[in-house]
Amino acid sequence: MRAIVLTAHGGPEVLRISRAPDPIAGPEDVLVEVRAASVNRADLAQRQGHYPQPGPAPAHEIPGLDFAGTVCAVGPRALRHRVGDRVFGLLAGGGYAEKVAVHERMAMPTPPALSDEQAAALPEAYLTAFDALFAQAGLRPGEAVLVHAIGSGVGTAALQLGRWAGATVYGTARSADKCRRAEAMGAAFAVDMAAPGADFAAAVSAANAGRGVDVVLDLVGAGYLARNLAALAPRGRMVTLATVGGRHAELDLGVVMAKRVRLTGSGLRGRGIEEKIALSQAFERQALPAFGPPDGAVPARLWPVVDRVLPWTEAAEAHRVLEAGEAFGKVVLRVGG
Repeated sequence: MRAIVLTAHGGPEVLRISRAPDPIAGPEDVLVEVRAASVNRADLAQRQGHYPQPGPAPAHEIPGLDFAGTVCAVGPRALRHRVGDRVFGLLAGGGYAEKVAVHERMAMPTPPALSDEQAAALPEAYLTAFDALFAQAGLRPGEAVLVHAIGSGVGTAALQLGRWAGATVYGTARSADKCRRAEAMGAAFAVDMAAPGADFAAAVSAANAGRGVDVVLDLVGAGYLARNLAALAPRGRMVTLATVGGRHAELDLGVVMAKRVRLTGSGLRGRGIEEKIALSQAFERQALPAFGPPDGAVPARLWPVVDRVLPWTEAAEAHRVLEAGEAFGKVVLRVGG
């Protein structure tokens, strides 16, 4: 098969379409002809040599945590899908390729209303947000949640999922345009952190009669820690999903104790197969039926936010766009051709 492989670790120029061995499907796996794969910040880190794929080093290092396509073969004990079924799902790596092998319970049926490009935008972003909001933070209807980097893939997914769950969603971004677009999607407001004097903790506190928010979904890291604690209401929960703003910060344990807050870190890539299967199936049961075209009569309907679709021959450009912070939502690669 053809795949986008890393010829070295470095800038986007190290991405090359090359030949790689076809994946081998196990007895409970399905083999999928990939039509689309989305680009994640984890792919950028892997390309730079900072985030290797878990497990033994592959002979061909192929990035990609998401796939969408059509089942072309099934293992002898795989009963969930048939050849020709459209599916999408999460991977530990290898998504930038013409074929992937995945456990049948990790492959979710693609809703008929979604194109392959839209389906490829779902797995990493929506499963990360779904797990963080509900399994980790225990978000409940009527609560308030602050989503940092709300214009990112995970951020736009968290915005939609929070509203779908009946929560009030606030956000931050580093551009006025992304803030406006998040508000158009239903955020109560979003704070432009590039503006002079921007203070998200004061803004959400004022919006909630000084109480703050119940949940903070942090996709920034150390640089926001003190303000996150200030923004949290008593018994609030914070889930950290990224460290682009640093890994090390001073923690005021007095605030943690006084507010009785809970701080959690989370990630998907390093989890075992059974955890990923359980998460995929929970998402499929609970959230996937809510996906459909945007409809003013159904404001909480879920729909992937795709900034742009590029042919996989332009993978380097896709990485550049994401690295530069130009995308609102997901950047997706159309595989093949």
